[in-house]
Amino acid sequence: MLANQPQAIRIDESRMVMYALSEKGEMEIPLNPTCRDEQYLKQIREMLSMHVLGSPSGYLQHIWSRMGHLSNENLEDLLLLGEPDAVVAVAYSSELTDELARKVWWALEDAENARQMLRSPQIVQGDMGPVLAAFLVEFLPFETEAEKIMDTMQLVLQPGLLEPAVVEDLWKRGRRKNAFYVGFLATLPDTLPGAAGQLSPHPEWHETLREMADQGNRLAALLHRVMSSSGQIWLATFRQVLEKPGNQDVVNRSLEVAADYFSAARPEGKADATLEELSEEAGLWVNDRGNALAQQILDMDSTLTEKLRALRVLSGSGYGLVRPVFGRTDAIGTLMRRKLQPVMEPYLKYVAQLLA
Repeated sequence: MLANQPQAIRIDESRMVMYALSEKGEMEIPLNPTCRDEQYLKQIREMLSMHVLGSPSGYLQHIWSRMGHLSNENLEDLLLLGEPDAVVAVAYSSELTDELARKVWWALEDAENARQMLRSPQIVQGDMGPVLAAFLVEFLPFETEAEKIMDTMQLVLQPGLLEPAVVEDLWKRGRRKNAFYVGFLATLPDTLPGAAGQLSPHPEWHETLREMADQGNRLAALLHRVMSSSGQIWLATFRQVLEKPGNQDVVNRSLEVAADYFSAARPEGKADATLEELSEEAGLWVNDRGNALAQQILDMDSTLTEKLRALRVLSGSGYGLVRPVFGRTDAIGTLMRRKLQPVMEPYLKYVAQLLA
């Protein structure tokens, strides 16, 4: 098998079979232990390591000795050790290519590997991107942790990975588990299902705000975005998630997504403040005559003061809002929502300010 220059090797420990991937296809060799299985497999891997790396100590020594300067050739070597952890090391490498990803996937089909590889733009744009995304979509019913569902959704919804019908189906699943929606809010904020073809609820502002945006007013661009049909669907979905979040992970991730969405209203960077602090600061901010971007919008329509204030408050979304609650409890479900009510009720009023 080794003489045929394999591209990757994996060992099925339950069936005691060693497989190799070559240019001609897949090869296999039955393993016949002459001692305890664990000892036999250790000897097999030491033999592979000696052949590939010149040392029986395996991939760990190899990794540490080359930390920070692993080349594609080094990574290819790790795939020949029949060692799952070595395969994971390749999946996490910044030097991963689409071809290496294909070999990694053959060696170890694993949801965490798929998620990690889809964090690389090169893999997303390559042949393996849709393959990994399809696997993760099929695996979603088996995911029980909201954090992993949200991670998966953000990754598989990247452009070009899924067919429109699959995206639509995932959107529908959000009705039963709103962690799905968080991925949509983060990855497809301006193209959420249902937004196409709808008219802006404020056509009288539409052109003027766009002209301001074209002239460099980022606040006008944000307000134009928020008050468009797609922005209104984003806000309604965001409110739906925060009205009934399942656990603290969903709340925290949703607030992080909101901070990114409204970031144009806070060019100095993310905040770490309570809602009371954000509300007070936003009032001063919107009334500051030196705030030229806001004043240009108010000169167009002075009734937009509260909407601009809402933009500023929501741009400060983050853990600071919920720290007074989450810092004292690890509650989930109904109990968590009840404890959050004093924060979420006034927070969602700012969301409502922007809904037509």
